[in-house]
Amino acid sequence: MVKNKNNWFIYSFFSWYISRLVHKHFHQLVYNSVPIDTNKSILLIANHYSWWDGFLFFHLNKLLFKKKFHVMILEKTIRKNSFMKYTGAFSVSKGSKSIMQTLKYAGDLLNNPQNLVLIFPQGKLHSNFTKAINFEKGLERIIGFSKQKFQYIFAASFTEHFSEAKPTAFIYLKSFEASNFAGLENVQSAYQEHYQQSGIVQTAIVK
Repeated sequence: MVKNKNNWFIYSFFSWYISRLVHKHFHQLVYNSVPIDTNKSILLIANHYSWWDGFLFFHLNKLLFKKKFHVMILEKTIRKNSFMKYTGAFSVSKGSKSIMQTLKYAGDLLNNPQNLVLIFPQGKLHSNFTKAINFEKGLERIIGFSKQKFQYIFAASFTEHFSEAKPTAFIYLKSFEASNFAGLENVQSAYQEHYQQSGIVQTAIVK
């Protein structure tokens, strides 16, 4: 497992650089506000469809959530892009002995109200047009390892160009208390409902 590392100088540089990349490559980032409980950490659950996903949420965290950003990514990705560990990324290696260590680490992060932990529960990239978001079981372990005193934020993301050369990223957010759900199936069902409703709103946009 590769853990995220703290280095103020490196973090500050990449924080500036990631925001610059988002502004350079996207026409706009459109999102809705949700209530944020400053006394609770955030478990941010999002669909995963592009290389940009983690960077967009890193930037959104600066704009809206204002928490200490963490994201779980594949170990091969973080070893290929080692700078990511300085921007809050930590690794998971499926099928390895270290996977339980990673899931416990993520659960422990949620016990600190200053933290935000981004999870892509699909476990791999899927088309932005997929109808169903299927969760892998690792999320249930993360929740179990935490004290469950966090706030869920569901994010459904879509990218459209419309009449612009650069794409616009649309992120639909919805918040829940951890106590709202009895298990992973309930979380997945609630997320699926949010994702489908967001898709309906997205396809109704006319420019």
